[in-house]
Amino acid sequence: MPEPRAYRGSCPGFTEGRGSMNDGTGIGQRLKAHRRDADLTQEQLAEAAGVSVDLIGKLERGDRASARVSSLLKLAGALDIDLSELVGKRPHLTHDDDASVLAVRDAILSPAVLPGIDADDTEPPPLPALERAVRAAWLDYWGGRLTRLTTTVPGLLSEARMASREHGPAAARPLAQAYQLAACLLVHLGKDDLATMAAERAVTASTTGDDRLLWATMNGTWSWCVHHQGRLDVAERHALTVAEQIEPDFARAPLPHLTVWGGLVLTGLASAAAAERVDEVTEYIGLARVGIGRFDDGDRHDYESNYGPSQVAMQATHAYTMLRRPDRALKAAKGVDRSDLHSISYGRHLLDVASSHVDARHYSTAETTLAEAESVSTEWFRHQGPARALVGELVHESRRLTPGLRRLARTVDVDR
Repeated sequence: MPEPRAYRGSCPGFTEGRGSMNDGTGIGQRLKAHRRDADLTQEQLAEAAGVSVDLIGKLERGDRASARVSSLLKLAGALDIDLSELVGKRPHLTHDDDASVLAVRDAILSPAVLPGIDADDTEPPPLPALERAVRAAWLDYWGGRLTRLTTTVPGLLSEARMASREHGPAAARPLAQAYQLAACLLVHLGKDDLATMAAERAVTASTTGDDRLLWATMNGTWSWCVHHQGRLDVAERHALTVAEQIEPDFARAPLPHLTVWGGLVLTGLASAAAAERVDEVTEYIGLARVGIGRFDDGDRHDYESNYGPSQVAMQATHAYTMLRRPDRALKAAKGVDRSDLHSISYGRHLLDVASSHVDARHYSTAETTLAEAESVSTEWFRHQGPARALVGELVHESRRLTPGLRRLARTVDVDR
């Protein structure tokens, strides 16, 4: 049997994969520490979690840097800890980065959102200016400019709330999308619980308007955040429940309607793949393909959600990578058109491709693919746990490091 593999998710532009080592230690070291804190032997933990002793031993010795999400969820459950404590998703942050993340947190948890609290009497921005600012921030997100976002999102949230108080339902979209942006950013920074709270506020904000597709999109973001908490069943069910509620007429529905529906189906696909439900993965891929017949001009990007032939091929690649079927993953990847994808979406796709090349023992091609992913955005790349884990595997497998692999290892702080 193949070795279990990694935790990977389906957030816009974000991937969780082979064991992340963001805090300077690997999954194995964290696993050993939590196991000892629980006063369990490897054999006792294996029995409680329903996994093999061999897997635990290999992880703790560092012989394996990764495990399947289903195995990690079982181990976290047996140890009574959150999955994030085991995976170690928090990226390396400088002191200034920490301060910026706290500013985002404070903006989301501002007392100004509490009922009965007098609102700030600062003059709100005109709606067109706010909408342009939200769009510009999303372009930073898709371009991988995360540090800039940590400084702009707090002010954006404040302005969007002021606009909502002033303009009511007319400001629902920029307010919801500002909270959605905060949620997406926080998942990148390993703050899944706070991200889920931001996504919940995005859903609530969307209900102040009358745009049902906006509401559906925000629910998709909530499912994505819950997915990254490791609550795969909840994420899958919720995404598909909302997709059913807005199911379009495939022959006549406006294309943005198809985009939002398709994005929800692909979110459900990602959770099913992470949970290794092969039948559901096949069903979701088939369902997602139903909606792309009218996308003659390539993928669409509506409500900051992406859908079309390339997006379906990209998510199929991801699903087969999760299931450790590199041949099918690499075949699916041939259906991806680079021009259809935002920068970090393409970078995320390349991480899946690199992972499948590693599984197929195509180490040189995997290194080249990782270098291409890093070129998309170095700032984004260094926040990706699977990038760090994949580079670590290549370092481990290489008898002699190439200059390119050395540079990648420095970028993601992998010991050489």
